[in-house]
Amino acid sequence: MNDGPAPDATDPDSQVPTWRSGTPDPTDGCVRNVGAAQVRVEEGTEVVPSDRLLLEWIDPRDPRRSEQRMIRDSWRVQRIQSEFVSGFDALENVAEAVTVFGSARVRPGTPEYEIARELGRLLGHEGFAVITGGGPGAMEATNRGAYEAGAESIGLNIELPFEQHSNPWLTLSMNFRYFFVRKTMFVKYAQAFVCLPGGFGTLDELFEALTLVQTKKVLRFPIVLIGAEFWGPLVDWLRGTLEAEGKVSPGDVDLLQVVDTPAEAVEIIVRAARS
Repeated sequence: MNDGPAPDATDPDSQVPTWRSGTPDPTDGCVRNVGAAQVRVEEGTEVVPSDRLLLEWIDPRDPRRSEQRMIRDSWRVQRIQSEFVSGFDALENVAEAVTVFGSARVRPGTPEYEIARELGRLLGHEGFAVITGGGPGAMEATNRGAYEAGAESIGLNIELPFEQHSNPWLTLSMNFRYFFVRKTMFVKYAQAFVCLPGGFGTLDELFEALTLVQTKKVLRFPIVLIGAEFWGPLVDWLRGTLEAEGKVSPGDVDLLQVVDTPAEAVEIIVRAARS
């Protein structure tokens, strides 16, 4: 242990991560959990993510700031460890589960929202727990469908300066500071991945999952993309450019399965799980 000061107990970045389980409260949408503290997000203020503090560049030629960085980073290792431990403890009893990624910007009542909700419902009826990023949009819709089906509905949220808050359809909710810890939980407890149309975050999760399967870091299991019109051009580029130029091996693109409906996606997952 270093000789620096202990983390400030009032600093959200120093708190032990928390998780909660039980019946969701659809009215509880205005409070963001940051570590052990519940911090109300005031309009016009920015929540500085712990990831940014961790990755912030500090000039090593500035002795004072470099020393401060060493002290804070040493303590941050303990926080990261506690976040892993809390995640493992919270999810240790999850059996069969499917991780679903999708846009936070999908609005309730839209066709995309209802597709995600149907996906969650069908997965729940097949006995799968559903794991999402725990936020709004497609994540909320998928969690809602699973919850309405009586299945376990899990949300692994991340502190962001905008856009992200826990949706109210969760039987188990956890809040993370660090993307890499959260990503471990997405992978460790899933038997399949499903990607709904989304933005940079969805693409990030998709290609991380694809890389893990392609490099055999995880056992091969389904990666299903719902929405041929949305995903088709990307898959065509992967096949026509990356595979054609030898940037990936023949057959790597076939790790992705593109479908149009939640029912098709669930059929693939059920068949893989039962075979």
